[in-house]
Amino acid sequence: MVSQHRNRNAPAEARKAANAIDEQHILDAAYELLLAVGMRRMTMADIARKADVSRATLYRRWGSVREVVAALMTREWSRLEAAEPATDEAGDGSAKERLVRGIVRMVRASRSHPMLRKIIDVDPEFLLPYLLRRQGANTRRQLEVIEHGLKAGMADGSIRQGDVAMQAKSVLLTAWSFALTGPAFVEVPDGEGPELDALDEQLYELLERYLTP
Repeated sequence: MVSQHRNRNAPAEARKAANAIDEQHILDAAYELLLAVGMRRMTMADIARKADVSRATLYRRWGSVREVVAALMTREWSRLEAAEPATDEAGDGSAKERLVRGIVRMVRASRSHPMLRKIIDVDPEFLLPYLLRRQGANTRRQLEVIEHGLKAGMADGSIRQGDVAMQAKSVLLTAWSFALTGPAFVEVPDGEGPELDALDEQLYELLERYLTP
């Protein structure tokens, strides 16, 4: 009877153990693998082995390597946004100045991020659906942040009045082009250097003039 009782509880205990596994630990393992071999050469089995979890546990959270990497992108962007906020309300200057400075900082940080550099260098096709077909969670969050900054600028008079949603999309499209294709245009593949610093100055001026009343 004891053994039967244990067997009945075994699946629930297994599920509890699986649910107790830290998702960030799995994403950390996926991050290390991505930097080492690239997304295309990663498998779910590789991620599970690196994280020391079962494949069943991994599949309970994500259905594919692409989904794992998408979750990883969301996490890394959130960390970047926390470290380099696009709308630093405690900073100096007008809301427009704070927003433009924040966007340029985010572009610089994103452009040189090791994970984004690896994806662009080895697996650029991963980004195509988000650039050509649909908005992802990161895109929606980025638009929300920019819209918040635009509304603050319109309120204090430093940003011209207009369609906030369309302005945010225009600003984000501009920022993306500087982050993703900027290195190719100035021939700096590692995403850092004085040429890109000069390009960022142009981005600042472009956004500043676009938003000025």
